[in-house]
Amino acid sequence: MRTTHHMARFGLAALAAASLVAHASAAQLAVTPEVRDLQAVLDQAAEGDEVRLSAGTYRGPLRIARRMTLAGENGAVVAGSRQGSVVTVTAPGTVVRGIEVRGSGRSLETMDSGIFVEQSAREAVIEDNLIADNLFGVYVHGAPDAVVRRNRITGLRQARVSEAGNGVSVWNAPGAKVIDNEFRYGRDGIFVISSRNNLFSGNRFSDLRFAVHYMYANDGEITNNVSTGNTIGFAFMFSNRLVVRDNVSDHDRDRGILFNAANGSKILGNAVIGGLQPAERWATSDSRAAEEGISQMDAGSAAQASQAKGPRVGPEKCVFIYNTNNSRLENNWFEGCEIGVHFTAGSEGNAITGNAFINNANQVKYVGTRYLDWSKGGRGNYWSDNPAFDLNGDGIADTAYRPNDLIDRVLWTAPAAKVLINSPAVQVLRWAQAQFPALLPGGVVDGHPLMSPPTRRKLAEGIRP
Repeated sequence: MRTTHHMARFGLAALAAASLVAHASAAQLAVTPEVRDLQAVLDQAAEGDEVRLSAGTYRGPLRIARRMTLAGENGAVVAGSRQGSVVTVTAPGTVVRGIEVRGSGRSLETMDSGIFVEQSAREAVIEDNLIADNLFGVYVHGAPDAVVRRNRITGLRQARVSEAGNGVSVWNAPGAKVIDNEFRYGRDGIFVISSRNNLFSGNRFSDLRFAVHYMYANDGEITNNVSTGNTIGFAFMFSNRLVVRDNVSDHDRDRGILFNAANGSKILGNAVIGGLQPAERWATSDSRAAEEGISQMDAGSAAQASQAKGPRVGPEKCVFIYNTNNSRLENNWFEGCEIGVHFTAGSEGNAITGNAFINNANQVKYVGTRYLDWSKGGRGNYWSDNPAFDLNGDGIADTAYRPNDLIDRVLWTAPAAKVLINSPAVQVLRWAQAQFPALLPGGVVDGHPLMSPPTRRKLAEGIRP
């Protein structure tokens, strides 16, 4: 018995000693541009070493097949050969930090990237890099728990959308996080597909198709991101149980937030801000609209936009809800859009309360015959065009609010009827509907509208108060 105990103690001591030796063997290897073969240095580095690049240009492509840190001093550049990916990471726990990475190939088929993180590279960290002039910026291809943070990612500016890649692509990478990055140009800022439990937080996006594009990825969190001047801010499709919280869409063109079959989700505290946009942002052909995936869900609006002359209001729709069920849409701020909410395609079981609809040309577009009460527990939403009274001072309007009437339905189906909007007959019909609610068609009703907007959360720096 004493012998067994002694052997166990000896085994633990040996393991501790081996750990200390391994830790002591980790080294920092300083590399200068005079080293012609950086790949050889990476191949010879030991597990856990840091390879540190001084300022200068190093030739890629590179492959990191052993856990290490590849770091750069200010001015360190790894330039690809315009073929394939510039840096490929295969070892788990690898860190790539502080480097300018540019010059990938242009093949969508081979997913040419500035930094390509393979499935074996679990918990890889890509941080504080400048990643520019690549097809894809960072491609997380199946690496669980990988982290992409504090990078500045600039995509291809001149390429067609169909020929450009994304800032960060995440495929089948459970637990992967994309945090505090800055994205500009290319196709989408972040594109995720066939994944789960991902976190996208604190990112800023501009001059893209979609800021965040979510497809077939469940149980994710999308929080505190800012999308400015993109075609669509945040698009969530065929994904369940998402938390979409405290994001900002500032003057995006077509949609602030889009939901298509995003079921069981929580959409809380987001803000979509719209207003007049320059005419050139609307000069989009029908083919481009189809390429961006807009026309299948709303073919008419993109075609009308492409024919527009002069400044127009954008986004066209603060939020577009299509075939989305059993979700909570609460405490959001929708302001200055052509349409506040376009709600369609049989979306059911949703709780829509505590939201503020401010100065949208049309607060709601719902083409349906069923009655939908957008209030719960005696609390509805705030509507800036609701001329209501609150005689008992409880903060709830004394009468229900109906954002649409029969005339709206006529205008949606026959836009040419707008020429009659100010005619006496139309005004009489609207008066009669207001006096006799039984004449109103089915649609959205807010049974307990708020008299004042909920306190709006502080928006990100640079967004109007």
